[in-house]
Amino acid sequence: MKKLLLSALLLVAGVPAFATPPDTAAVRIPPAARRVERPWYRPAHLALQTGGGLGMVAAGAGYEFSKTHLETDILIGYVPKYYAGSTLSLASLKFMYSPFHLPVGDKFQVVPLTVGAYFSYTHGTINDELKGQYASDYYWFSTDTRYGPLLGSRVTFLAPPVAATGQPRKISLYYELGSNDLYLASYLNNRNGGLGFGQLLTLALGIKADF
Repeated sequence: MKKLLLSALLLVAGVPAFATPPDTAAVRIPPAARRVERPWYRPAHLALQTGGGLGMVAAGAGYEFSKTHLETDILIGYVPKYYAGSTLSLASLKFMYSPFHLPVGDKFQVVPLTVGAYFSYTHGTINDELKGQYASDYYWFSTDTRYGPLLGSRVTFLAPPVAATGQPRKISLYYELGSNDLYLASYLNNRNGGLGFGQLLTLALGIKADF
């Protein structure tokens, strides 16, 4: 009897007597709400470049900080023996800062200025393995380590986010002009008849892909 009275009251109030809770499984969660945070150890992007004094071809991965304004890349480069007299392998670390990100429509972004620095170590230089052939002070500079400034720019295509994680995807084409400690020292110490200003610079062309 109590159940019948309760059902009647609910019907009078306009509420179905046997109302069921909404099916939350059918509610679509927007991608931003289900974005999975990337573990700290997982790189933000992969990179592939040629030139720049870091190898005929160099590949690696990188991390992003400070809302993508600061990046660091770890690259492994390679130069065939035909071009260097001996086969070279290079390990490099780059730091780049991008103060401005300018949107161009919905699909593209321009980074007009990136500044930074790099450090590289080269294995396989000629006479690398012949210890004692030269006195320790024969070369005033290191034959296998280089470091120097970088200046560049890039254009980025903004792809749809990764469906499984909601992480944004970007594909960027970039160039970098650089120099190194040896080039700069040679230029400053040989103003007359030394390196020309154009010989100070290296050019790198590359691509980065977020994942």
